[in-house]
Amino acid sequence: MEDIKYALIIGASRGIGLGLANTLAERGWQVVATTRNVIPACHSGIDWLTLDINDAEQRNALQEPLSTSQFDVIFVNAGVYGPEHQDLLQASDEELLSLFTSNAFSPVRCAAELLPLLTPKTGILAFMSSQLASLNENLHATYPLYAASKAALNMLSRELSQSTAKHQQTLLCVHPGWVQTDMGGADATLTVAQSANGIADQLDKWRGKGGHHYVDYAGNVLSW
Repeated sequence: MEDIKYALIIGASRGIGLGLANTLAERGWQVVATTRNVIPACHSGIDWLTLDINDAEQRNALQEPLSTSQFDVIFVNAGVYGPEHQDLLQASDEELLSLFTSNAFSPVRCAAELLPLLTPKTGILAFMSSQLASLNENLHATYPLYAASKAALNMLSRELSQSTAKHQQTLLCVHPGWVQTDMGGADATLTVAQSANGIADQLDKWRGKGGHHYVDYAGNVLSW
């Protein structure tokens, strides 16, 4: 009988995060997921905890119910698009701080705090990044403010690679593809299910590989 795998999904109330939580649960994983407020319609096997990733007190409070847990995957999915105009000159300091806090600072802080719960050797710590974060993949600076916040996420997550390497764990920054969500829009090329299934496949593929990798939902390695 195959061993049961355990996943913690941070930011799973909707979109790709919810899709990934459902997909892993359907594949037999034991899933714990977080939401800021309302629990969404979902697979019955998902256990829910409340978390606003930008709230330090809530991040600290999350430690207690998880204190005896060990996870094969911790996936930090929190993120926002930022100002609709995506124009640095129009954006206020408050808008920029909010964007970078939600997309880079808080996700990495949260991951660092949860890292002791990740299984040694085979564990995967993953962040929901974007292909737009790459200087080499995003040649025309499409959606520059959002892209810059995700580039910051990639760089800040690199600091955690020393800790994951020490325990022979794997660190991933994942591009989910262009997905039909509130952020991606109806014209996007992938459904949530297609993206989530691809990401779930990558979590199986990269298990036990070690290192820090920038990949997409289909397994393509991206250029930093």
